[in-house]
Amino acid sequence: MGSPRNGVIGRPREFDIDEALERAMLVFWERGYEGASLTDLTGAMGITKTSMYAAFGNKEQLFRRALARYTEGPASYAARALEEPTARGAAEAFLRGAVRTVTLTGPSGCLIVQGALPSSDGARPAHEVLAGWRAEARLDMEERFRRAVAEGDLPAGADPARLARYVMAVGFGIAVQATDGVGHDELQEVVDTALLNWPL
Repeated sequence: MGSPRNGVIGRPREFDIDEALERAMLVFWERGYEGASLTDLTGAMGITKTSMYAAFGNKEQLFRRALARYTEGPASYAARALEEPTARGAAEAFLRGAVRTVTLTGPSGCLIVQGALPSSDGARPAHEVLAGWRAEARLDMEERFRRAVAEGDLPAGADPARLARYVMAVGFGIAVQATDGVGHDELQEVVDTALLNWPL
C-alpha cells in the first residue's frame, strides 16, 4: 500500500463551483427562494446535499452567492445603465435591460422579484436581502438623476427620488408581466410608453 504521504489530503471537489452556482441561480430565478427546495437545488447542481453544504454553506448562503452572480451577470444592465451620458439614457438602458433579461436570457421574470415571493418566516432573510437590493438600485438611480439635475440634463424642478421610484416600479413591473407570459416586443412597447413623458 502506498504511504498516506503520497495521497491527497482532503478529496478534491468533483464538480465545477461556477457551473454549480450558475445552475443554482437558475433554480432560484425560476422558482424563487421558498419554491427552490434543497432537492431541486442539488439535483440541478449535480451534487449531494453534503457537497452543497461544504462548498456553499446553507440555503441562505447559497442564495446570497447566486444573487451576487445574478447581479454581476444577467442583472448587470442595472449598473451599466448608470454610466449612460444622460438621465433619459440611464432610464431607458435600465428598462430595456430589464426587458432583455426577463424575456431572453433565462427563466421568465426576474430573480429579484421571483426570489421574494411568497415570503414565510423561513424566507424572511432572503426577502430582506432582495428588498435591500431593490432599495440600493433605486438609490443609485436617484443619485444618477440628482447628478443630471446638477448638470442641467434634467430640469431644475425635476424630483430625482420620484423619477427613480417611477423607473424602478416600471422595471420590476416588467418582470412581473414577463412572468405572466407577456413577450419581449410587448414589453418594449411598455418602455416606449414609459418614456413618452420623460421630463425634457
